[in-house]
Formats: sequence, C-alpha cells, structure tokens
Amino acid sequence: MKLNKIMMAAMLTFGAVSMVNAAGNQGGGSVTFTGSIIDAPCSIQPGDTNQTVNLGQVSNTQLANGGSSTPENFEIKLQGCTITTAKTVTTTFTGMEGANGLLGMTGTAKGASIAITDGTGGVVKLNQASKPQGLQNDNNTISFSAYLVGDGKEAGEGGKDIPIVPGDFKSVANFTLAYQ
Repeated sequence: MKLNKIMMAAMLTFGAVSMVNAAGNQGGGSVTFTGSIIDAPCSIQPGDTNQTVNLGQVSNTQLANGGSSTPENFEIKLQGCTITTAKTVTTTFTGMEGANGLLGMTGTAKGASIAITDGTGGVVKLNQASKPQGLQNDNNTISFSAYLVGDGKEAGEGGKDIPIVPGDFKSVANFTLAYQ
C-alpha cells in the first residue's frame, strides 16, 4: 500500500512538472537591436535612415519630351540637436547616376531618371551638397521631394527623343549629412 502511495505521488509530481514545462513554452523568438553612435550634433530619427518612397504608376506619355511626374515628399527627421558647434546641415545624395546628374534607375523601365528636390524646390544633383538648412536646438525636419523626369533628347544637334519604355524600376539613393 505504501508503494502505491509513493508511486501515485511520483506520478502526480512528474505530471505537474511536465504541464508547467509545456505551459511555459508557448512560443518565443528573439529581438535584435541595431544602430550606431555617430559624431554629430543631431541624431537621425529611427526609421528615417532607410526609407521607401513610392513614385506611383506614371504614364509614359506624361514623361515624354522631358515631362515629369507629381512630386512625392519625404523627410529626414533629426532629434536631440545641440547647435553649439554647428548651425546648418547639408545633405548629399549618392547613387547610380542617370541623365543630367539625376538618380538613375534599374529595372525594365527606361528613359527616365529621378529628380530629388530640397524644401525650396531646388534640384539636388547627385554627389553635390544641398543648400544649407538652418538648425535649431532639439528636433528638426529636412524636407525633400522626388519625382520622375523623362530623359528628353539624345545629346548633340538634332538629337532624337529618348523613348520612355514602360516597366518597373527601382533605385537607391544613399544620403550623407554634413554639419557646418
């Protein structure tokens, strides 16, 4: 009889332990944290270092003869700025160059490039700094727009219109901030 009571207690204990173990493992995973520490008077807001701007579905006839699409706005938000050492910031975009110093495209679409403009509407050419934008303490927003531009005509006298070939495209522009 004592043996049965001991066996019964052992069975209940093992059953309870296995239920606790099963209940404790109902899914899991991991969280990876990334970032960098930079030597600058401002931090770039998380989420603004890598962005996607959808330029939409644009008619090839709209881009013919150097035509353009509707600009799409995007921003780089700065936070925690301390302007004791720098009062302005410029932005330089780099990437694959298309026509006229604009951003080129990869994919099946051809005959157009991507123009990036600053907050005043001035075109920011690749590998050239934008106009300086004034900074204030704490948070700042640097505003830009991007749009498609038809590449126009081939170089030289009597150049032919560069055909706009429909298709999908993608382009990556990296940016670098410089504080003055």
